[in-house]
Amino acid sequence: MRKIHDITVTIQNGMLVYPGDPGVTLKRVKEIGNGSSANLSEYCMGSHTGTHVDPPFHFLPEGAKVDALPLEPFIGPALVLEISSDEITREFLEKAPLENVERLLFKTKNSNFSQDPVFHEDFAHLTGDAAAFLVELGVKLVGIDYLSVEQYHSKDHAVHMAFLKSGVVILEGLDLSGVDPGWYELLCLPLKVEDGDGAPARAVLMERA
Repeated sequence: MRKIHDITVTIQNGMLVYPGDPGVTLKRVKEIGNGSSANLSEYCMGSHTGTHVDPPFHFLPEGAKVDALPLEPFIGPALVLEISSDEITREFLEKAPLENVERLLFKTKNSNFSQDPVFHEDFAHLTGDAAAFLVELGVKLVGIDYLSVEQYHSKDHAVHMAFLKSGVVILEGLDLSGVDPGWYELLCLPLKVEDGDGAPARAVLMERA
């Protein structure tokens, strides 16, 4: 059996969310210990909580919604690429081994504070030119180990726009702290939410034979 790495952030009360997004409330509304026949909970959270997927509709009014996304980009070979700088630039990517890469996950300094409840405004992110370059290469899915691929307080959202206008799926909020760089098999499925602008997902990496 090949080793499986769970790269999903656990959804829990008090967890980190992007500034301005709804917080997370998990509440048990029925309990066996209180006389109910089963345990049942109520989950309240934003559509971009924890490990989640951005469909085109997140930024494009006429873009595809999460329940209409094809599943092919979410399943298949994926490269985990490690980078130490705060910005992922086109110049860096031009020197990286990205031939025939369709699914690309970035492991950055963000992995050092994947469990930190304090939001880090200086998180590592892509530049607009880098996103445009990955579109040119034909990448189908891009993931990163924090709540956004884009610089905090971006005014033009160039990274999101470059990806989503081209149908590139964005996977944010990954926990890559226990994963080495290299090739894996990605298995990731977002919740099928009708007309969704985003959805939490369970994502795993399977080591290759």
